[in-house]
Order: sequence, then structure tokens, then C-alpha cells
Amino acid sequence: MLSRLADILLPAVGRLTVTADTDAVLAPGSIIAANHTSLADPAVVFAALHRLGVEPVVMAAAGLWRIPLLGRMLAREGHIPVHRQDRRAARCLDLAAASLDEGRLVLIYGEGGLPLRKDASEAEPAAFRGGLARLAERTGAPVIPVGQAGARRLTSGSTVKQIAGLVTAPLRRPSLHVHVGAPVHLTGNRAMCAARAHGAVTAAWRTAAGRLGEPAALAAH
Repeated sequence: MLSRLADILLPAVGRLTVTADTDAVLAPGSIIAANHTSLADPAVVFAALHRLGVEPVVMAAAGLWRIPLLGRMLAREGHIPVHRQDRRAARCLDLAAASLDEGRLVLIYGEGGLPLRKDASEAEPAAFRGGLARLAERTGAPVIPVGQAGARRLTSGSTVKQIAGLVTAPLRRPSLHVHVGAPVHLTGNRAMCAARAHGAVTAAWRTAAGRLGEPAALAAH
């Protein structure tokens, strides 16, 4: 339902386009790794994946489950709360592994948090934490890199700026782009796996940001 809602509502606040590598395959039981830049980008990624026929389970901050209605929807659809620096933290990997075993796709944000930048510009993903590598090592699941760009145009910066961004988005309808890369199979130690996944997501992000003419992506080429 969240994927469908995102795809229905997003056109009111932005113009989303989606591309994929020719060898991109969203196979059941895969891990989807995306870059995290804004509170709005989960909706952008969900909408894009819904257009591709995929409704993933998402690993997200446990605090979202405390929000009325949203928390109930997340729990009902089997999404996975991530308790950071908590004895329950390991439990989220158990739940993610079980979802992959059931053939579901699991969406994870390897950076583990949002950037501290206040402007709306794009920048390549920060270094990945170890959760993605541990999950791939444990399950052997392929990792599908997803790059999104433009979500910071919807909402970013201070609380006041984020609210202003959401309020004005229906008038501005900024361009948004999501690019899906080819699956990668992570091998080697966890540091190597995290670095390879980060490289694949960064490449997908560059494609997405390049589609929007973002200087950060154009300068990297």
C-alpha cells in the first residue's frame, strides 16, 4: 500500500522519471541498496519501484513505528524497524534475512542516516555502514544498486526549510529521477563488500543526478 500511495501522490509534488541498466534485474530475494539524502526520498524510491512492479520491505528507523497510522501501516506490511545502538539492533537483520528467504525484496539504506548539509544540492553517498555487508554475507543475496536524485529539492535543510519545501512543492513540482543498476554479488571481507556496494550505488546515483543536470554528478564524469 505504501508503494501504491507513493506512486499516486508523488506526481502532485514532483515529476518522477525512472531508468534502469539493460541488465538490471529485480529478482525476488534481492537486497535493494539506495542512497539516502532526504526525508522525502523513501517515497521517491517506493514510487519508482512500484512503477517497475516491485513492492519491497524497507529497513527504516524504529521511530517511524511510533507515528500514528504510519506505524500501523509499516507493521501490517512487514517492514523492518531498525533500533540503532540498542540490544534489539541484531533483530532487524534476522527479520531482513527471513524476508529475503520468503522471496521478498528488502530495501536498505547503507549510509544509515541523512546528510547534515543544509542546502538542496546533490552529493555522492557517504560511506556505508556494516549492516548491508552483514546481510549480504549472511544470505548470499544479490545487491541491486538504486540511485535517486532530486528528493532534496522536495525537502532538505532545517525544520523550517523542510516544511516550506513540502508546502511549495505542488507549485514547483521539481524533477526527480531514480536509476536502477545491475545486481552485484558481494564477495570478500565486510569492508570490501561495503565498498563495492557503495561504489555501485554511487554509480547509480551519478546516472540519476546526471539526468537532472546536477553539477556534482557532471563534475564526476
